[in-house]
Amino acid sequence: MKRITYCMLALLLSLTSPVLAGESAWLDDFEAAKQAALKEGKIILANFSGSDWCGWCIKLDKEVLSKKEFADFAAEKLVLFNADFPDDRELPEKTTEQNKALAVKYNVKGFPTVLLLDAKGGEIARTGYRAGGAAAYIEHLKTLTGPDK
Repeated sequence: MKRITYCMLALLLSLTSPVLAGESAWLDDFEAAKQAALKEGKIILANFSGSDWCGWCIKLDKEVLSKKEFADFAAEKLVLFNADFPDDRELPEKTTEQNKALAVKYNVKGFPTVLLLDAKGGEIARTGYRAGGAAAYIEHLKTLTGPDK
């Protein structure tokens, strides 16, 4: 019985705590992302994605965003925010409206669009999918933010 209890606890922790599971936590509340960036002294990486229909978005996630190497880098340097525009699932209305307003504000014309933002939401840099995997993408992000970030 103890073994089952410990297994269930381990499973629950891995599902409910992305940090404990070795993954970075993605926020879907932009105000919370700005607050976290301010508190932690980090840059916001805002990923505008069509997660279930956009081929390049899926590739970016598979090759970079879901990799441990990226998660480790992000945990140290970034607050991760995802503005998703899915076709096959419904987001809460508040999230949908927020994402639409942000897409207009930041003039997002295609997916994926990846923005690097300061804690006030000011745009630092803009990019998208790049081939080469997580290590190359991390180096690309470093060139966009400068050596101090």
